[in-house]
Amino acid sequence: MNAKIIANGILRAVAIIVGVVLVGWFFYKIESVLVYLAIAAVLALLGRPIVLFLRRKLKFPNTLAVVVTMVLMLSLFLGILALFIPLVAEQSKNLSLLDIEALKADLNTLYIQTLEYFGASTGSVNNLLDESKIEENMLQGLDLGFIPNFLNTIVNTLSNFSVGLFSVLFITFFFLKDSKLMQNGILTFVPNDKESNLVTSIDKINNLLSRYFAGILLQLFILFVIYTISLFIVGVENAIVIAFLCALFNIIPYIGPIIGGVTMIILTMTSFIDADFSTVILPKALYVFIGLTIGQLIDNFFSQPFIFSKSVKSHPLEIFLIIIIAGLLFGVVGMVVAVPGYTAIKVILKEFLAENSFVKKLTKNL
Repeated sequence: MNAKIIANGILRAVAIIVGVVLVGWFFYKIESVLVYLAIAAVLALLGRPIVLFLRRKLKFPNTLAVVVTMVLMLSLFLGILALFIPLVAEQSKNLSLLDIEALKADLNTLYIQTLEYFGASTGSVNNLLDESKIEENMLQGLDLGFIPNFLNTIVNTLSNFSVGLFSVLFITFFFLKDSKLMQNGILTFVPNDKESNLVTSIDKINNLLSRYFAGILLQLFILFVIYTISLFIVGVENAIVIAFLCALFNIIPYIGPIIGGVTMIILTMTSFIDADFSTVILPKALYVFIGLTIGQLIDNFFSQPFIFSKSVKSHPLEIFLIIIIAGLLFGVVGMVVAVPGYTAIKVILKEFLAENSFVKKLTKNL
């Protein structure tokens, strides 16, 4: 009898493990669908106030309010994309990407000016690299064969982007049209006696995440203003577009500001690539770096603590650890969704395990 119980226990454990593995494999295979659902859910949270305003204040029918909201959001997205066209054109012109000889000359000039500014002589460098071959060695590894592969990558990216955009718009439309659609879908997997707890959890999650995403938009706007002022002072062309792009990188916690800062400095330097390095390029890059530093100080000591404490009601150190752990486990995507996911988990734990001492301490601020 004992042997039979043990055997049944082993079989049950194996079945559970196999089931977990299969579920994990299934979620891995539909990863893109889950991403579409997550993006659509965020857009629905952001667009919901507009739908409610159109329905309650302007007396729009529900479907018409959703369509108008979708058109506004899509127009905003396309408008943002259109802003980057002049930036790409200008930077392509500055770098002379289609003129390899001009690019080589610019790089060689920048190299010589850098050596002169920092007091290094070409003679000292030539001990390792012959002066007559400096220009050749700088571009020795340049293989123009990457161009066809690069173009294929662009085509595939555009194709995947088109499918993703259509999927996200389609899902967002129905999320906005029927605000209870996702909730009803989740409730099908929940026992009847737990439905009220789940409904309460979903309402709290929607409220907290709406405030969180509104706070993120405020954070990005503050950085955008600071970056724009810095670039305007320096005199960089397309300052608004560059500032918007670099502020947008801050969606990625900790890594994003570094990527945005490096991008802004590089674009600043390439905007004045024909100017003198010591008197023009370097000072302008330093001014931009100062603007970046001011923006990050304001963001780290004022914006982020306010957002985390007021929106998701979590301590900044708690958020820091969660983001790092999510980043180690799931990469950049994990870092982006760490705070919303952690907030949702805390709310669910509070509703379903309210009597647990650990849960009480973890969710005491909710």
